[in-house]
Amino acid sequence: MAAPELDAAKPGVSLAGRIVSYRLMGKAGFAHLQGAGKRVQVYVKKDVVGDRGFQLFQLLDLGDHIGIRGHLFRTKTGELSVWVEELFFLSKALLPLPEKWHGLADVELRYRMRYLDLISTEKSRQVFETRARIVRELRKFFEARGYIEVETPMMHPIAGGATARPFVTHHNTLDINLFLRIAPELYLKRLTVGGFDRVFEINRNFRNEGISTQHNPEFTMLEFYEAYSNYRDLMDLNEQLFAQVAQAIAGSTKVKYGDVELDFGKMERLSMREAIVKYWPEGAGTPPTVQELAAPGGAQRATERYNQWAKANHAEYAAAKGNLADGEWTGLLFETIAEDKLVQPTILYDFPTEISPLSKQKPEDPALTERFEIYVAGMEIANGFSELNDPAEQERRFLAQIARGGDEVPKQLDVDYIRALAHGMPPTAGEGIGIDRLTMLLTDSHSIRDVILFPQLRPEGKPEEGQAGQAAGKA
Repeated sequence: MAAPELDAAKPGVSLAGRIVSYRLMGKAGFAHLQGAGKRVQVYVKKDVVGDRGFQLFQLLDLGDHIGIRGHLFRTKTGELSVWVEELFFLSKALLPLPEKWHGLADVELRYRMRYLDLISTEKSRQVFETRARIVRELRKFFEARGYIEVETPMMHPIAGGATARPFVTHHNTLDINLFLRIAPELYLKRLTVGGFDRVFEINRNFRNEGISTQHNPEFTMLEFYEAYSNYRDLMDLNEQLFAQVAQAIAGSTKVKYGDVELDFGKMERLSMREAIVKYWPEGAGTPPTVQELAAPGGAQRATERYNQWAKANHAEYAAAKGNLADGEWTGLLFETIAEDKLVQPTILYDFPTEISPLSKQKPEDPALTERFEIYVAGMEIANGFSELNDPAEQERRFLAQIARGGDEVPKQLDVDYIRALAHGMPPTAGEGIGIDRLTMLLTDSHSIRDVILFPQLRPEGKPEEGQAGQAAGKA
């Protein structure tokens, strides 16, 4: 509406917000109010609001909350503003706001005082608004396909569903230790036994591990299960899902992430062994073939050959912990030489059985499972597989995992889960998607702390972790 039309119509408005700019000019003054991520200029004149109202205006500081009633008009510069007729004091800011042009320059303060970061840094607010839109799009995608959203326990009597070190708590009334969940997987699969053929959950997982740019001790996952499907069905579904979410959020399947343009409109598919062969370092000798990696002891021999080159060339060394099975050597070699090379969206599939205790084995090759992960920008974004639904085989794998020991495996057998499988779980495929990392990619954020409103931090005054302390398990 043009200025003359506004002057004639004088549309009335009432609004409230925080003062983020303020200037007095004799018997009048301007201020900007901020609320819901928007700013509007207000004009206060003594002759209009009266002596008491103008005295109040003169006493205000940046950060104070006020309410105003008046009408819209345009200033001589054309800025849409509110001509204040009444002014109301709502709340006092006793501490100053960050400098308006630069916001919080100290990165740690941005994480510790997110409330100030959101006030002063528009990009931060946009990141978290985008995160909420991503979650809405994910819900929309699954609800349109007949999935039911559910909630499962956050405290588990047995830590399971993933390989990770859990947080332990104690329930006083029951006098038992419980574990904050590391994954909702086993409970969601119980629901497929109960006849919920398509279920999903968006909620928190907790893993008592390190903190880094890609890891936070608590993080948000979307986990879903579809009966009468297998891992190839989910690979196809993921191509649709990621393209649709990127299009909805960025307006295109192509998204800028740092210096790279990621294309969610297509996903390369590589088996884990193919990825090792493809990204075998130049100069490290002839790459092993897929057949060599599949042979007994082949992955270990390939790793030893790689390590000889890595030591001589000061490259990352594939350090094994203890005696590894063939499949574990394959996983170690992949993580060392190929994982960070998967920049464009890539579906990595056919994982060794030894590192996939909950996945169904491939009928034609029991050394491999029907499992896949999705990598983007060198980060694991999703993990899915055809679910193991044979109770005897699941019990055998659980017991083998417990026997290997370590802080990141369950200490006891989940008998109830085995019993649930014995009642008959239909052929099912399931997957978990990391909401935090997906948000990083779609907002061009390069630390997980930038996409979590209140990330876990060391207590104030304590030094940050060194590089050695930042190693962490997969989210």
